[in-house]
Amino acid sequence: MGNNKAKLLRGRVLTFSSEPKAPEDTHAYRFEQDGAVLVQNGKITATGSYAELAKSLPEGTVTVDHRPHLICAGFIDTHLHFPQAQVIGSWADQLLDWLNDYTFPEETRFHDKAHGDHIAKGFYDALISNGTTTAVAYCSSQPNSVDAYFEEAARRGMLMLGGKTMMDRNAPEALCDTAQLGYDDSKALIAKWHGNGRAHYTITPRFAITSTPEQLEAAGTLLKEHPDCHLQTHLSENHNEIAFTRELYPEADHYLGVYEKYGLLGPKSLFGHCIHLTPHEHDLMAETDSVAVFCPTSNLFLGSGLFDKKSVENAGIRTAVATDIGGGTSYSMLRTLDEGYKILQLQRQRMHPLTAFYWATLGNSKALGLSDKIGTLDEGTDADIIVLNGAATQPMALRMETVKSLSEELFLLQTLGDDRCIVETYIAGIPSKTTV
Repeated sequence: MGNNKAKLLRGRVLTFSSEPKAPEDTHAYRFEQDGAVLVQNGKITATGSYAELAKSLPEGTVTVDHRPHLICAGFIDTHLHFPQAQVIGSWADQLLDWLNDYTFPEETRFHDKAHGDHIAKGFYDALISNGTTTAVAYCSSQPNSVDAYFEEAARRGMLMLGGKTMMDRNAPEALCDTAQLGYDDSKALIAKWHGNGRAHYTITPRFAITSTPEQLEAAGTLLKEHPDCHLQTHLSENHNEIAFTRELYPEADHYLGVYEKYGLLGPKSLFGHCIHLTPHEHDLMAETDSVAVFCPTSNLFLGSGLFDKKSVENAGIRTAVATDIGGGTSYSMLRTLDEGYKILQLQRQRMHPLTAFYWATLGNSKALGLSDKIGTLDEGTDADIIVLNGAATQPMALRMETVKSLSEELFLLQTLGDDRCIVETYIAGIPSKTTV
């Protein structure tokens, strides 16, 4: 079915307009029991009740009946590693061991463009199968990997963010660039990819341990020169990482102070993990409108610690949630939300399922500054849409017999759901899961 022909997707429709403050905060979202989304030319042209939309459809509109399933915006994953697709689920100790034993050896394989192309296909198949329509990824330090990543995104019509990982020390020689080469490669890749179709380039110094002061300065220069690009790096994931960073940058007041010195903080800056922040770091992130990205399955798998959502958000810091493949153990945002719920439960911070689904859709798009394009079913936004089945497995179907509310259904999806719950994934209005 072509992208220019109007399609009316019928089902139970859920979309958010703001973060729900409580279960009864119905002003924060819209739910249509018999709803529909009208899609044409890759955009959403209307959302509402089926009865109202069906009255005046464009000529030739095809209706796709997804009842009784739930239609919502596609999931957004704000932190993961494209080159780690083949090391996910590898037995490891903690963060620095994981990098040295698995990640760095795997990333050296991306010198070969054919290898990158192969991984890209499987990587995007996994995203789409799990209902993820946009992601923010670290590529390897080789420009080939960035080309493979964005070329496959373009073939599938996906809005994706990513960039070459800059690192010039404390990594294998085959993976290290220099401050100048990291700058030059990134500059060329920004010119090639940023704004090319739906591609958004992300300046990507891996973290302070693998970048010299000169390279972090180069990353800051890139950000000043290209303020419409995002920046991503890691922050305060692991106690040993923090200690090593302090050894390398003894003049800094704290870990975040390293990034502050080189101009890397701001509303487009995404800091993965942020588990062990000091009060001053809380204040600094809030003042600069930087984003803390929660990666629950990775934090548990690598034994890094428990993200304190309440303290972070009470400090005024914007947050996002992500899979962190391959330290993370699932491409599924449903599984990610489930593990996130458990981490917060351990700290007596209950997360309502409406909040969870807001976070994985509109919340993450707001963190990226892209809520005018993705994350909702609002008129004029990109038609990145997923269809969810709360009875996809036998245990879920049995439980669904007793579900009496939207919140209960969302919590069931979050707690027991995975890729089997994704009936369809629409990318710019085109059904894509069935082609995976």
